[in-house]
Amino acid sequence: MKKYIGRKIVLLLVACLMLTVGGCVEKTERTGKLRDIEFTVTEKQDIPEELEEMIAERKEEGFQLSYADQGELYLAVGYGTRPTSGYSIKVKALYETENAVYIQTELLGPSKEEKITEKQTYPYVVVKMEWIDKNIVFE
Repeated sequence: MKKYIGRKIVLLLVACLMLTVGGCVEKTERTGKLRDIEFTVTEKQDIPEELEEMIAERKEEGFQLSYADQGELYLAVGYGTRPTSGYSIKVKALYETENAVYIQTELLGPSKEEKITEKQTYPYVVVKMEWIDKNIVFE
């Protein structure tokens, strides 16, 4: 009888533990846009060296990175290996909500007027903005 009650208590404790662990997940819910964020597209020579190294390590597969440096926040988005030159990336939106900063980018293919080189390229964009202490959501 004692073994049966002991097992029930252990099962009850395990069930309570599982319920509390599941409740610890942080969720970023989309709320209304508070404001658009001003940003500049960072030229290659102005990218912090540490961020440039992180990009180089991940450029073939694609990436989404954030990097803070001296009160500024850098957001980098790469689209992996492409077979030709001529690709560009458009920043469609960068805005702040109550819970997060959202960035939306789009990969644009080579235009018909552009001279295309048949070599592998790694298109990416790095934007610099003011430091905001919120989660970053890449879309």
